[in-house]
Amino acid sequence: MLELCWLIITYLMASFPFGLLVAQAFCGIDPRTAGSRNTGSTNVARLCGFGYGVVTLVLDVLKGFLPVILGTAFSHSAFFLSLVVLTAILGHMHSIFLYGKGGKGVATTIGAFLALSPLGTLFALIICVVLIATSGFVSLGSLGLAASLPVFMLLTGNFGFIPVALLVAVLIFVKHSENIARLKKGEEKPWVRKPRA
Repeated sequence: MLELCWLIITYLMASFPFGLLVAQAFCGIDPRTAGSRNTGSTNVARLCGFGYGVVTLVLDVLKGFLPVILGTAFSHSAFFLSLVVLTAILGHMHSIFLYGKGGKGVATTIGAFLALSPLGTLFALIICVVLIATSGFVSLGSLGLAASLPVFMLLTGNFGFIPVALLVAVLIFVKHSENIARLKKGEEKPWVRKPRA
Protein backbone atom coordinates (compact mmCIF):
# COMPACT_ATOMS: atom_id res chain seq x y z
CA MET A 1 0.00 0.00 0.00
CA LEU A 2 2.84 2.38 0.83
CA GLU A 3 4.46 1.67 -2.55
CA LEU A 4 1.20 2.37 -4.40
CA CYS A 5 0.74 5.67 -2.55
CA TRP A 6 4.31 6.65 -3.40
CA LEU A 7 3.73 5.98 -7.10
CA ILE A 8 0.66 8.25 -7.03
CA ILE A 9 2.61 10.97 -5.22
CA THR A 10 5.47 10.56 -7.70
CA TYR A 11 3.15 11.01 -10.67
CA LEU A 12 1.61 14.17 -9.20
CA MET A 13 5.03 15.62 -8.32
CA ALA A 14 6.43 14.91 -11.77
CA SER A 15 3.32 16.26 -13.47
CA PHE A 16 3.89 19.77 -12.16
CA PRO A 17 4.86 21.88 -15.23
CA PHE A 18 7.80 23.92 -13.95
CA GLY A 19 8.70 25.13 -17.44
CA LEU A 20 5.25 26.64 -17.87
CA LEU A 21 5.43 28.27 -14.43
CA VAL A 22 8.90 29.74 -14.99
CA ALA A 23 8.12 31.08 -18.47
CA GLN A 24 4.80 32.63 -17.50
CA ALA A 25 5.94 34.03 -14.15
CA PHE A 26 9.20 35.60 -15.29
CA CYS A 27 8.75 36.18 -19.03
CA GLY A 28 5.01 36.41 -19.55
CA ILE A 29 5.28 33.73 -22.23
CA ASP A 30 3.33 30.49 -22.59
CA PRO A 31 5.90 27.98 -23.93
CA ARG A 32 3.06 25.79 -25.21
CA THR A 33 2.24 28.40 -27.85
CA ALA A 34 5.71 29.69 -28.74
CA GLY A 35 8.98 28.29 -30.03
CA SER A 36 8.85 24.51 -30.19
CA ARG A 37 5.61 24.60 -28.12
CA ASN A 38 7.22 22.51 -25.42
CA THR A 39 7.45 23.18 -21.67
CA GLY A 40 10.98 21.76 -21.44
CA SER A 41 14.12 23.64 -20.49
CA THR A 42 15.43 23.98 -24.07
CA ASN A 43 12.35 25.86 -25.24
CA VAL A 44 12.25 27.97 -22.06
CA ALA A 45 15.92 28.90 -22.60
CA ARG A 46 15.23 29.93 -26.19
CA LEU A 47 12.18 31.99 -25.24
CA CYS A 48 13.26 33.51 -21.93
CA GLY A 49 17.04 33.24 -21.74
CA PHE A 50 19.68 30.74 -20.69
CA GLY A 51 19.28 31.34 -16.94
CA TYR A 52 15.57 30.53 -16.95
CA GLY A 53 16.31 27.43 -19.00
CA VAL A 54 18.81 26.29 -16.36
CA VAL A 55 16.26 26.85 -13.57
CA THR A 56 13.71 24.77 -15.48
CA LEU A 57 16.32 22.07 -16.14
CA VAL A 58 17.24 21.78 -12.45
CA LEU A 59 13.61 21.61 -11.36
CA ASP A 60 12.81 18.96 -13.97
CA VAL A 61 15.86 16.92 -12.92
CA LEU A 62 14.65 17.06 -9.31
CA LYS A 63 11.26 15.72 -10.42
CA GLY A 64 13.03 12.48 -11.26
CA PHE A 65 15.73 12.48 -8.59
CA LEU A 66 13.68 13.16 -5.45
CA PRO A 67 10.96 10.50 -5.89
CA VAL A 68 13.56 7.80 -6.60
CA ILE A 69 16.04 8.73 -3.87
CA LEU A 70 13.21 9.03 -1.33
CA GLY A 71 11.74 5.77 -2.57
CA THR A 72 14.96 3.97 -1.61
CA ALA A 73 14.23 4.91 2.02
CA PHE A 74 11.50 2.26 2.21
CA SER A 75 12.32 -0.15 -0.61
CA HIS A 76 15.42 -1.35 -2.45
CA SER A 77 13.46 -3.51 -4.87
CA ALA A 78 14.71 -2.95 -8.42
CA PHE A 79 11.18 -3.60 -9.69
CA PHE A 80 9.60 -0.98 -7.41
CA LEU A 81 12.30 1.62 -8.06
CA SER A 82 11.93 1.00 -11.80
CA LEU A 83 8.21 1.72 -11.43
CA VAL A 84 9.04 4.97 -9.61
CA VAL A 85 11.39 5.95 -12.45
CA LEU A 86 8.78 5.15 -15.07
CA THR A 87 6.00 6.93 -13.16
CA ALA A 88 8.10 10.09 -12.76
CA ILE A 89 9.00 10.21 -16.45
CA LEU A 90 5.44 9.50 -17.58
CA GLY A 91 4.19 12.17 -15.18
CA HIS A 92 6.47 14.70 -16.84
CA MET A 93 5.60 13.53 -20.36
CA HIS A 94 1.85 13.26 -19.74
CA SER A 95 1.00 15.76 -17.02
CA ILE A 96 -2.43 15.70 -15.42
CA PHE A 97 -2.11 19.48 -15.11
CA LEU A 98 -1.55 19.83 -18.88
CA TYR A 99 -4.39 17.49 -19.87
CA GLY A 100 -2.05 14.62 -20.73
CA LYS A 101 0.57 16.70 -22.51
CA GLY A 102 4.04 17.56 -21.25
CA GLY A 103 7.76 17.63 -21.90
CA LYS A 104 10.02 15.09 -23.57
CA GLY A 105 11.26 13.59 -20.33
CA VAL A 106 15.02 13.91 -20.74
CA ALA A 107 15.78 16.05 -17.67
CA THR A 108 13.50 13.93 -15.48
CA THR A 109 15.19 10.81 -16.84
CA ILE A 110 18.59 12.22 -15.88
CA GLY A 111 17.39 12.91 -12.35
CA ALA A 112 15.77 9.50 -11.89
CA PHE A 113 18.82 7.57 -13.12
CA LEU A 114 21.22 9.76 -11.14
CA ALA A 115 19.44 8.45 -8.04
CA LEU A 116 19.78 4.85 -9.25
CA SER A 117 23.22 4.84 -10.82
CA PRO A 118 25.27 8.05 -10.56
CA LEU A 119 28.25 6.62 -12.43
CA GLY A 120 26.26 5.10 -15.28
CA THR A 121 24.25 8.29 -15.68
CA LEU A 122 27.41 10.39 -15.66
CA PHE A 123 28.79 8.39 -18.59
CA ALA A 124 25.50 8.83 -20.48
CA LEU A 125 25.60 12.56 -19.74
CA ILE A 126 29.10 12.77 -21.19
CA ILE A 127 27.78 11.21 -24.40
CA CYS A 128 24.93 13.74 -24.38
CA VAL A 129 27.19 16.76 -23.87
CA VAL A 130 29.68 15.64 -26.52
CA LEU A 131 26.92 15.17 -29.09
CA ILE A 132 25.41 18.58 -28.34
CA ALA A 133 28.83 20.27 -28.44
CA THR A 134 29.83 18.68 -31.74
CA SER A 135 26.48 18.86 -33.54
CA GLY A 136 24.77 21.86 -31.94
CA PHE A 137 21.54 19.88 -31.55
CA VAL A 138 20.09 19.29 -28.08
CA SER A 139 17.75 16.69 -29.52
CA LEU A 140 20.67 14.60 -30.81
CA GLY A 141 22.34 14.74 -27.41
CA SER A 142 19.09 13.72 -25.74
CA LEU A 143 18.72 10.74 -28.06
CA GLY A 144 22.33 9.75 -27.42
CA LEU A 145 21.73 9.86 -23.68
CA ALA A 146 18.59 7.74 -23.95
CA ALA A 147 20.25 5.17 -26.20
CA SER A 148 23.36 4.87 -24.03
CA LEU A 149 21.62 4.56 -20.64
CA PRO A 150 20.80 0.83 -21.02
CA VAL A 151 24.40 0.18 -22.09
CA PHE A 152 25.83 1.98 -19.07
CA MET A 153 23.37 0.24 -16.72
CA LEU A 154 24.87 -2.98 -18.04
CA LEU A 155 28.49 -1.84 -17.84
CA THR A 156 28.10 -0.53 -14.27
CA GLY A 157 26.45 -3.72 -13.06
CA ASN A 158 22.96 -2.27 -12.56
CA PHE A 159 21.34 -5.22 -14.30
CA GLY A 160 17.97 -4.78 -12.56
CA PHE A 161 17.52 -1.37 -14.16
CA ILE A 162 18.29 -2.38 -17.75
CA PRO A 163 14.62 -3.12 -18.61
CA VAL A 164 13.37 0.28 -17.43
CA ALA A 165 16.30 2.00 -19.17
CA LEU A 166 15.31 0.30 -22.43
CA LEU A 167 11.66 1.26 -21.98
CA VAL A 168 12.55 4.87 -21.17
CA ALA A 169 14.78 5.01 -24.25
CA VAL A 170 11.83 3.96 -26.40
CA LEU A 171 9.59 6.58 -24.78
CA ILE A 172 12.15 9.33 -25.36
CA PHE A 173 12.68 8.31 -28.99
CA VAL A 174 8.90 8.36 -29.57
CA LYS A 175 8.66 11.82 -27.96
CA HIS A 176 11.47 13.00 -30.25
CA SER A 177 9.92 11.59 -33.44
CA GLU A 178 9.45 15.07 -34.93
CA ASN A 179 13.03 16.02 -34.02
CA ILE A 180 14.31 12.83 -35.64
CA ALA A 181 12.39 13.66 -38.81
CA ARG A 182 13.85 17.20 -38.85
CA LEU A 183 17.36 15.86 -38.22
CA LYS A 184 17.01 13.55 -41.23
CA LYS A 185 15.86 16.46 -43.40
CA GLY A 186 18.52 18.84 -42.05
CA GLU A 187 15.81 21.15 -40.69
CA GLU A 188 16.41 20.78 -36.95
CA LYS A 189 17.10 24.03 -35.07
CA PRO A 190 20.58 24.15 -33.49
CA TRP A 191 21.04 25.11 -29.85
CA VAL A 192 23.08 28.17 -30.85
CA ARG A 193 21.96 30.06 -33.92
CA LYS A 194 24.65 30.32 -36.54
CA PRO A 195 25.56 33.89 -37.52
CA ARG A 196 24.50 34.91 -41.00
CA ALA A 197 27.25 35.10 -43.58
